[in-house]
Amino acid sequence: MADIFGQALLDYQSGNYTEDIKTFSSLDEEDTIPLPYLFRGFDKMPILEQKALQLAKGKVLDIGCGAGNHALYLQKKGMDITGLDTSVGAIEVCKKRGVQNTISSSILDYTNVKYDTLLLLMNGIGLAGKLTDLSSFLQHLKSLLSPNGQILLDSSDIIYMFDQDEDGGVWVPNTGKYYGEVQFYMEYKGKKSLLFHWLYLDFNTLQNACLDNNLKCELVSEGEHYDYLAKLSIRS
Repeated sequence: MADIFGQALLDYQSGNYTEDIKTFSSLDEEDTIPLPYLFRGFDKMPILEQKALQLAKGKVLDIGCGAGNHALYLQKKGMDITGLDTSVGAIEVCKKRGVQNTISSSILDYTNVKYDTLLLLMNGIGLAGKLTDLSSFLQHLKSLLSPNGQILLDSSDIIYMFDQDEDGGVWVPNTGKYYGEVQFYMEYKGKKSLLFHWLYLDFNTLQNACLDNNLKCELVSEGEHYDYLAKLSIRS
């Protein structure tokens, strides 16, 4: 599979920035991911991301670390931080930017190490893919947590993308699956990625899934546009 995301990051890092990543989704929307945004510093991060980084403690794993923005910030604060990404290009960029500890792996293939904080930012819980896979995903994250560890994640309730009727009700198509399940592919410099599944979770659904998996789920903060930051921990 072509590492389109990694190639875009490498191009930007090497000063070869000519276009952004295009994304196409099952929501019938074409969008772009501006490459400069993927290299932002702390001051340009959304408030929820800043809050998550301020709450990070102990030994930290940044899951889906991308170009390493979060890892670099925590590293500069003297924290024990490791960046993990499936994208080989992303990990190469992290190393070029000075991230000291990196892992090139899928989170589901990564085992046997315990962390005090797992970061899943920029809607990182989306990696679960589908609602039916959320429980096994949460169980795997739990297996990477130290006894008093925490998972910090942000997500969005995409209910706002569906039509509202006059009394404020929302018309969600009856597709037989959860409305936050979206399929994407990316395009960059004429190359397309494979189709992949991504999960946007409303907070109540996350809470219920946590309850089923013996996890405590706290709402830390809400953003301005149906987004939120949550903290998960193992129930004692």
